[in-house]
Order: sequence, then structure tokens, then C-alpha cells
Amino acid sequence: MDRADARRDRDKLPVGRPQVNPVVSVTSWWRELSAPDKFRLYTLLTLQGATAVVAVVAAIAAIDVRWSAAMIAVVGIAAIVAIQAQPELSSWSPKILRRWALPIGIGAPIIAWTICATVANRATDDATLDAARTTGTYVTLLATLSVVSFTRHTWWVLAAISIATGFGFGSTVTAGVQLTAVIFATGGFIVLTTLLTLWGLKVVDELERTKTVEARLQVAEERLRFARDLHDVVGRSFSSIAVKSELAATLSRAGAAERATAEIDEVKALAVESMDQMRELVRGYRGIDLESEVAGARSLLAAAGCDLVVEGDPAKVPTAFHEVAAWVVREGTTNIVKHSAATSATLTLGDGGMSLRNNGAPDASPATDERSGLVGLAERLAAVGARLDTTVTGDGFKLEILWEKDDSSTPGR
Repeated sequence: MDRADARRDRDKLPVGRPQVNPVVSVTSWWRELSAPDKFRLYTLLTLQGATAVVAVVAAIAAIDVRWSAAMIAVVGIAAIVAIQAQPELSSWSPKILRRWALPIGIGAPIIAWTICATVANRATDDATLDAARTTGTYVTLLATLSVVSFTRHTWWVLAAISIATGFGFGSTVTAGVQLTAVIFATGGFIVLTTLLTLWGLKVVDELERTKTVEARLQVAEERLRFARDLHDVVGRSFSSIAVKSELAATLSRAGAAERATAEIDEVKALAVESMDQMRELVRGYRGIDLESEVAGARSLLAAAGCDLVVEGDPAKVPTAFHEVAAWVVREGTTNIVKHSAATSATLTLGDGGMSLRNNGAPDASPATDERSGLVGLAERLAAVGARLDTTVTGDGFKLEILWEKDDSSTPGR
């Protein structure tokens, strides 16, 4: 077969899957991890690395004694696996690993320690005795790093294995006490470091949970704000449309066709205006003007057969409270139309507060606040440091708003 035939045969072969760049895959995987998972992985690798370092150093120290080096290597591997299975450090370990890692991580050091203690008490030469003591000490430290630090009664367990190691490998009582102190001090440092690391993990997890809860609260708060704005816009517009439609129908039945037509035109204009307000509300750019709301309130109440008297000037209201005052006028006017048969109302505006009172409210009661949107209005006022008070007097209802007088925000200053 010549080169041309070989080339043709090669071209006929199916194209395989594109190769995946392992560096890109690892980078993408790392970016997808949350901050707590990244810190948890870092902690896991750090502890496993420390365990591996202790095991390697111990194995090098005992390299002349093969059984000692092999035993340390086995216990080191078991310790690394035990750390991997700790639920505080790893949430992605396989079930089979979590099931068998801890028994292996506990059983291997116990068996190795028992063998070393037996050899140390029966050894007849110094080399074997030293190898057994060194191996037993390193096995104890590996167990402290991988298992003891994660137990419930950490310090009591550490004290117990320190005493057992000291008197199990100490040739005399004094040597046993000294070895106990060394094991407890070294193990205490390991335990304290591990506990501080676990505490740091809990703090990171708590911060992440707090961040999630805060995000959910912000979403809920935004939903409440949107619902409140929607209620104010739709309630006012629908009340105006209902009143003017009823007036148009009455005028039409009475034969006043021109006036009825004028009212119907106003209904159409209100509907168009409501649609525009809804669009602005959805976009989040809707504004509200106090003077326009006062004029709109006068027109709406007049159509409903209520005479509105305005005392004071909107310009006297401090600039910081202009918007919330406009909402008060809108909500208060809507409530008069929806929940009363008022024939007269008075709106008072000043630099220290405002009030809106009306007659014809026989069913005025505290329960009215909940159904009329005054709760949402109170939330708006609280946000700018103002207070809402309602007063029922006979068949009258008074809505009063008080705010702190701010001379610097008053126009003309």
C-alpha cells in the first residue's frame, strides 16, 4: 500500500470526540465551587498534606528498620483516608469511603500501637526498642491528627492516649511522665489547630448562609415594595375609573349627554394614564408629584360628590417628605372614595406635618387600616422618619402625618 492509499484510508476513518483540555476543566470546576467549598477543600488538602509530611518524616527516621517504616506508611495512608471521610471537611466523599474509612483510620493506629508497645516491652536490643518507641510515638501523633481531633471528647481522649503512650513506651516512671507531657503538648497543638480550622469552616458556612438569607430577604422586601406600589397605583386609578364611570352612567340616564361624554373621555384618559404608570412601575422609574396628587385628589373627590378644601401650600412641605406626602394624599383620597360616603374633606399641609380628614365614615375602625393600605403607607413613612396617626370622631376620620421639621430642606432657605 503506497502513501496515497494510506492517506485515503485514514481520511475515511470516523472523526473521534474532540479532546477536552484538562486545565480548562479543572479551572471551570474550581470556579463553580462556592467559597465555603473552596475553603473546605483547602483545609482538607492541608490536613492531608500535614499527615503525609508526618508520615514521610517518620518513615525516613525509621528507614533502617523496614517493619517500622512499613507500619508508619500504612498508618499514614489510613490517616489520610480517615481525614477524607470526615463530614466536616468533605461533602463529596463516596458512601463506601465514609463507611469504611473511619474504622480503618481507628483500627490501623490501634493495631500498630499495640504491636509497637508489645515489641518495646519484649525487645532485648536497643535498636529494636528505639524503633518501637519511635514508631509508637508517630502512630499516636498520626491518630491525633486524623481521628482524635474530630472526636466528641477530644481533650479527654488525648489525655488518655498520651498517658497510655508515655507509660507504654517509657522505660521508667520519670521517662513515662516526660513522654506523656511531650505527647500531650504536641497533640494539644495539633488538636487546637484542627479545632480552630473547624471553627473557621463554621464561620465561613454561617457567612454563606447569612448571605443567602439576606438575598432572600431582599427579594421578599422588593416583592413587598412592588406589591405596595402596585396597590397604590391600581387602587387610586381603579377608584377614579369606577367613580367617573358611575357618574357618566348617571348623567347619561339623566339626559346630560355632553357631560356624560366628557366623563367617559376622562375615564379613557385615566385608563391610559394607569397603563403608563404600570409600565413605569414595572421599569422601576415611576415618580410621584405632590402638587399633581393634590390636584388629582380634588378632581376625584369632586367627581365622587365630596368637596375638598386644601389648607396650606404644598411648597411648605419639606423637600425630603414631598414624595411620601404625595403618597399620603393618594392613599387617603382612595380610602375616602372606597370606604366612606364623605361630602367634605380637608387637606392640611405644613412644614411639621399634614392631615387629611373627612366626614361620612361610619365604619371607620382600626380594622380599616388593614384593608385600606394604611399599613403599607405606615411603612413608607417609617422609612423617612415620619409617623402615621389615625383618629375616629363620630362619623369622621382623620389621617395625620407628623415628621421632624428640617429647616435646611425647606424650599426658600
